[in-house]
Amino acid sequence: MPEINVIIPAYNEADSIDHVIKEIPSNVAEIIVVNNNSTDNTAENAKNAGATVLDENRKGYGYACLAGINYIKEKSKQPHIIVFIDGDYSDYPEELSKLIAPIINDDIDMVIGSRVNSLREEGSMTPQQIFGNWLATSLMKLFFNANFTDLGPFRAIKYDKLMALNMEDKTYGWTVEMQLKVLKKKFTYTEVPVRYKKRIGISKVSGTVKGSIFAGVKILSWIFKYSIK
Repeated sequence: MPEINVIIPAYNEADSIDHVIKEIPSNVAEIIVVNNNSTDNTAENAKNAGATVLDENRKGYGYACLAGINYIKEKSKQPHIIVFIDGDYSDYPEELSKLIAPIINDDIDMVIGSRVNSLREEGSMTPQQIFGNWLATSLMKLFFNANFTDLGPFRAIKYDKLMALNMEDKTYGWTVEMQLKVLKKKFTYTEVPVRYKKRIGISKVSGTVKGSIFAGVKILSWIFKYSIK
């Protein structure tokens, strides 16, 4: 079994973070929670649940993910697979085994957990999320002949491939940047259908008009940036 590390960006997820950590399969070598300037007990609850807790005070999903990656880079032994999952308990952490299976069994480089309609709890995704996913994946199909159906944050990728992507985005464009760079580098990828439920608490992105607009602009800017290269 390859060594697996999980990175969980978390901003004010005190009520959910321990649920996420405790339901991650036991074959994961290290769970890394990046406390992204939370004002509640996210860090304390994550530590009590058994996770390694890092602090990243610059707010932004990408900042948090990059902090987790930088921590792993400094370890004496790097893992084979990195899994990203949100800290809001909207995903089902036990499905991690299903997510990494194509990497282990078929040597796929990256796997996206696709939040398909048939497995999605009603109301778990906002209309703007559903539309944004459709628009972004449709544009990636148009410009790059991609087969993505989702920008889902629950994803797995080989560590060496992740390093080769040289990820940059600090905020809302992290997921689409990763997918675009995988396409550009011609890495192999696939999607695995995953279940999805209503998150604990209010989304900091899709739950606000400002967050939805900023996320949409950032995602589209990455797509158009790569389409003209």
